[in-house]
Amino acid sequence: MKTPLSSILLVLAASFVGSFGSVLLKAGADRLKRTLLGLLRNWQLPVGIAVYLVSFGMYTAAVRSGELTILYPMVSLGYLWTLLWSYLIFKEPLTRNKFIGIGMILLGVVVLNLGNR
Repeated sequence: MKTPLSSILLVLAASFVGSFGSVLLKAGADRLKRTLLGLLRNWQLPVGIAVYLVSFGMYTAAVRSGELTILYPMVSLGYLWTLLWSYLIFKEPLTRNKFIGIGMILLGVVVLNLGNR
């Protein structure tokens, strides 16, 4: 079974959307207060969860017509987007080890997709 391009693109989009869920959860966690009013005012947490659910729906639709062994590793591309948003939004440092890790993820996704031909 060959994985259609539409499934690949949907997983790529799901990883991109899911990375925003991570950012919103971090922003919500940073503002987390242990009071009911504090939870109610913390819109980032429920929106982050909702964004993750949208990403999950996209991923679920993608795997229906594609190979799981090709598509599932592509979800890890969300780490690339999360690294970028963490740098831009939270001013987290970009280190050599982070770039090495992202490079290994990208290499793994490319190698796995070579088997899709």
